[in-house]
Amino acid sequence: MATPHISAAPGDFADVVLMPGDPLRARYISERFLEDARGVTSVRNMFGFTGTYQGRRLSVMGHGMGVPSISIYATELIKVYGARTLIRVGSCGALRPDVKLRDVIVATGAGTDSKVNRMRLLDHDFAAVADFELARWAVEAAERRNKSVRAGSVFTSDLFYHPQEQLNAALVRMGVLAIEMEVAGLYGVAAEFGARALGLLTVSDHLQTGEHLSPQERQTTFDEMIELALDVALKVPQPVP
Repeated sequence: MATPHISAAPGDFADVVLMPGDPLRARYISERFLEDARGVTSVRNMFGFTGTYQGRRLSVMGHGMGVPSISIYATELIKVYGARTLIRVGSCGALRPDVKLRDVIVATGAGTDSKVNRMRLLDHDFAAVADFELARWAVEAAERRNKSVRAGSVFTSDLFYHPQEQLNAALVRMGVLAIEMEVAGLYGVAAEFGARALGLLTVSDHLQTGEHLSPQERQTTFDEMIELALDVALKVPQPVP
């Protein structure tokens, strides 16, 4: 049952998986939020855990950095381990002045400079969008918690240090909220294999003003995002045994 990148046994993963980029954050989420969590994979120190949250069986697994990395783990989780709902919980850099530090972005769609989704669609543009129901649940959960969220499009870049200096200004003109490195890839994998996906992103820095969260602020704010993701996960019907 093991894949080249995941060493879990059959049934080790739940149908809903939260996916932070950092494997150590996956461990933190399992320890902070899940009950009876146990490690199910650690190949290349990319940790995965399964436990319960308010009685609902859930998993959490790191996905690494960039579209290729998240695409590998998302594909294997869906095709081999039966995951049906994947929720990325990560950080992003804000672009627009009306997007503030600590805001949580519900990524309803994602443009990209990666070609992976064009390869999926015979070199045509692919609309990389979130599952609507998951996105709606996330916005509703934020409203119940009085948490500031923004729903809209983001840009997934293959390059952390991007050579096109004019790109940010073009993205702002197009109404893009923020830049990150994985969501478009996740949405493409989910579409290809019939799963559901959502990206939730905490604004950790602002690319126009240079503002950024301190390490302590990042921790507190990320916890608020995880709580929203868990609220969404609780809405997903559990599979029939």
